[in-house]
Amino acid sequence: MGSTAPVDTTVSPRPAIAVLTSGGDAQGMNAVVRAVVRTAIGAGADVYAVYEGLQGLVDGGDRIREFDWGSVGSILHRGGTVIGTARSADFRQRAGRLKAALNLVEHGIDRIVVIGGDGSLSGTDLFRSEWTGLLAELVAAGEITAEQALRHGSLMVAGVVGSIDNDMVGTDMTVGADTALHRIIEAIDALSSTAASHQRSFVVEVMGRHCGYLALMSAIAGGADYVLIPENPPPDGWEDKMCARLRAGRAAGRRDSIVIVAEGARSRTGEPITSQGVRDLLEERLGEDTRVTILGHVQRGGTPSAYDRWMPTLVGHAAAMEVLGAGPDDEPQLIGVRNNRVQRTPLMEAVQRTRDIPGLIDAGDYEGAMAARGSSFSEMVQVFQRIAQVAPSDLPPGSRIAIVHAGGLAPGMNTAVRAAVRFGLSKGHTMLGVQGSFQGLIDGDVSELTWGDVDGWVGIGGAELGTSRAAPGVEQYYAVSRALENHDIQALLVIGGHRAYETIHRMLQERDRYPGFQIPVICLPTTIDNNLPGWDMAIGADTALCSIVSSVDRLKQSAMASRRCFVVEVMGRYCGYLAFMGALSVGAERVYLHEQGVHLADLTEDVRKMVAGFAAGRSFHLAIRNEAASVGYTTEFLCQLFTEESGGHFDVRPMVLGHLQQGGNPTPYDRVHATRLAAYCVDWLSGEIVAGKRDWGFVGLDEGALATVPMKAMTDLVDAQFRRPVDQWWLELQPIMEALATEPPE
Repeated sequence: MGSTAPVDTTVSPRPAIAVLTSGGDAQGMNAVVRAVVRTAIGAGADVYAVYEGLQGLVDGGDRIREFDWGSVGSILHRGGTVIGTARSADFRQRAGRLKAALNLVEHGIDRIVVIGGDGSLSGTDLFRSEWTGLLAELVAAGEITAEQALRHGSLMVAGVVGSIDNDMVGTDMTVGADTALHRIIEAIDALSSTAASHQRSFVVEVMGRHCGYLALMSAIAGGADYVLIPENPPPDGWEDKMCARLRAGRAAGRRDSIVIVAEGARSRTGEPITSQGVRDLLEERLGEDTRVTILGHVQRGGTPSAYDRWMPTLVGHAAAMEVLGAGPDDEPQLIGVRNNRVQRTPLMEAVQRTRDIPGLIDAGDYEGAMAARGSSFSEMVQVFQRIAQVAPSDLPPGSRIAIVHAGGLAPGMNTAVRAAVRFGLSKGHTMLGVQGSFQGLIDGDVSELTWGDVDGWVGIGGAELGTSRAAPGVEQYYAVSRALENHDIQALLVIGGHRAYETIHRMLQERDRYPGFQIPVICLPTTIDNNLPGWDMAIGADTALCSIVSSVDRLKQSAMASRRCFVVEVMGRYCGYLAFMGALSVGAERVYLHEQGVHLADLTEDVRKMVAGFAAGRSFHLAIRNEAASVGYTTEFLCQLFTEESGGHFDVRPMVLGHLQQGGNPTPYDRVHATRLAAYCVDWLSGEIVAGKRDWGFVGLDEGALATVPMKAMTDLVDAQFRRPVDQWWLELQPIMEALATEPPE
């Protein structure tokens, strides 16, 4: 991985940066380490990895090793942290921090990127604040020279949160949280099948001492009946309400019951609520066979998800640039993400606000605690309450809202329908499902959907209502209008991709001619291509990306014993999102996109670098190609070109992933966001109906909050020729991939 660096006290014109992982491990930490190392090397810095976290700073010696470009090769797919982590009692003492300062100065290091939790980050900030005094003490003791102290007079720090709990204020997601959610949902999906077979109840305990993120989101993504989280202790009498909810679910046709308990859950009097206690309660009151599953540290393990590869890559790159560009008077920053963009927050401000949350809980300020987690956290608590319980039968009669799919299949469509139906029922609406897209509507294949009808749909791939790429022509608009009138449909939720948006936009142009079109309509984005305006990551794109990453991981394993180049073709039509983010997530050397085009001069340079790389000892080269990157330079052509130029020194193989990218059960990310968007759509339609409006639009974001974009704005936001957004946020990430994929010359 690296070699022990000799002590070097000479003046170096190159800055030196250290990277370490500390505290609990989290999947995705290796992606941060890789990004920091390669970004810093590309920026002209010397880079050191500190083994075993903050303890490694204290111990020094071979625990501080200089890394080169190859030191972080082939680590993106590995869980945990390859440089180790530890909680250090020594670093908590000034004497330990004095040793750490000496070790850093002897290596010429005065810049650190720390990947860890609030304890590691606050400890490092304390170290930074003491730095000048520590160096003065070392000079007085003769351990370092005055010149060394002057040369390294300040310590620059940047922090990245590695925590599966997603418990840090200042970032939407912490490194490792998405993968931990994957592990939980894998377990819940497996438990659900056996629980349904035996009509059994399960109580599942997940991690989260002070943060209920994993519990709440796994309850939503796993289709649980009840959830207990630290930020929102249940009110008095919760035991009766929980049992009543489970009974109602069984009466509505549910064959299993699942309760999720965060390890830090407690009552409003401060008493712990344990998974075993909940189990005993359910067995006593419901008389059902109830089992407990405590997931424990399996939540920390395993291969990182696609999100926990590309997101940590972004923040690792930003952290390296932050610390290299920081000056002595600059406040240390926490590097996180907000709406998929890098977010910088003053480090100790984020740490302090995070540490304030347990105090809010202790003081009974539960709304404040949930608000501190972000507006979407509170929003999802309310959404879960509506979709998890069977709607009361005495609600005032609402409106008739129909749900229809249109366009290509995307994982998460069933999740969205389930959430829309249950959320709508909770508001008193009659929810209608249209089988077979718009043709099914014309044919009258419309039926009422009950709470029990969509039970079990949360994690099923495909589309139970069916979908079709065939859009109604102008000559069929009258039939569509009559069908809407015949079924007394008062609002329409359209779930689909670009074809769905395009269909609704065309119908909008003719709306005034048809009485049935005088209703509110909203589109919910579901497509693996991620080529829709207004929304960064359409439902289904994360699942497709995870399929790509999983497939490429296997390809890499198959090529370990040979010298081989793979050209992998992925879907996306004219949108390169899957190709680019897939390449970023697996560490590909090259990606070919329609947005950039494929040119002969570029291919010539690619061949030169590839041949030189294999000649220098490389054993694997990976290129990812968007299916529509070029008409002439096809995947087959690229393979033939690379083979011809290989000189027999390496093999070239194509791999067309095809429709497996559309298959599979939706990821937790796609389940959570499908639920959130579906609830928003039904709520928006409800408001339109009450206000007597008939607007048509699609879901978008306004400064991070969900909003409805008028459908008429679509022409300004979409490149009609290539059916993709005019502005694609991920294209801004291209310099990062290029910086991490291309080793700088010696």
